[in-house]
Amino acid sequence: MPTPPRLCCSALALLAAFAPLMSSAADRPDPKFRSITLPDEIHWRKGANADTAVIQGDPAKAGIYIQLIRWHPGGGTRPHYHPDDRYIWVLSGTWWVGSGPKYDPTASYPVSAGTFIVDHANEIHWDFAKDEDCLVYIVGMGPTKTVQAETK
Repeated sequence: MPTPPRLCCSALALLAAFAPLMSSAADRPDPKFRSITLPDEIHWRKGANADTAVIQGDPAKAGIYIQLIRWHPGGGTRPHYHPDDRYIWVLSGTWWVGSGPKYDPTASYPVSAGTFIVDHANEIHWDFAKDEDCLVYIVGMGPTKTVQAETK
């Protein structure tokens, strides 16, 4: 049986010289260049109808904000509006949406994962998750607020 080739001293020295570079590839990039938030680092605020997480900015302050809302089955909103446009991407599940001041789930429209939606400023709308969790990604400019607008 032939003997396996042996690494010479110069090859071992070369590997030793590059070892720090190889291990640093697994380190996070310098946050000066790129910020990374891993899924287990997202700070979710748990709720009965939905869990929410602001992942960038602050909806109550001036500037861009990004938030996640995970609607639980049956969780949703009543008719309301916002004074600014909001840009929404459905990440998972089915989100049921409706418009107008009268809440009527039978008049809702299902939007599936991958759908992009714009909630226009000052237009009354409502939404909910029916029988599965639904995760939505929302981008807007703060400060913002939610104004209830239901007609009973």
